[in-house]
Amino acid sequence: MLESSFILLRDIGRLPLGAQEEVRFSIDAYRGYRYVSVRRHIQTDGFSGPTRDGVTLTPEIVRALVPMLLALPQDPKQVKLGQIGKFAKRPGICVVVGVAELRGVRGLEMRNWSQEKGFSKNNIWLPLEKWAEIRALFQNTLAAVDEVPDVDF
Repeated sequence: MLESSFILLRDIGRLPLGAQEEVRFSIDAYRGYRYVSVRRHIQTDGFSGPTRDGVTLTPEIVRALVPMLLALPQDPKQVKLGQIGKFAKRPGICVVVGVAELRGVRGLEMRNWSQEKGFSKNNIWLPLEKWAEIRALFQNTLAAVDEVPDVDF
């Protein structure tokens, strides 16, 4: 196996966003490192697959973030706008997680932040109208992040 190859270790689940788009939660490996991917996928006549919209999270970020998300109110109307946390990904790069409003709709936003450049284009936004599904996907991710994979990477 090539050291630089991408491996899907576990498909956690999908959050449908529309007729032709969804956000997929998975555990992947790349260059010998495991990470959680939260990425938007689309299916159109001309293209089917992942988009650039998404973030990757280390297992350490997942272990810290998920309990914070599960501690938020179950009723999405009671979840307040604002930053939930800033999590170090590697030196100089963090993932900032918060609740934001986009075009009048509230959602959970995860964005990469670089010490050199500020916020990058790498982000994902999940509508709070699907809060119960989002919570379940993150809970399933936490349960699976420490599983021993069936393949060597």
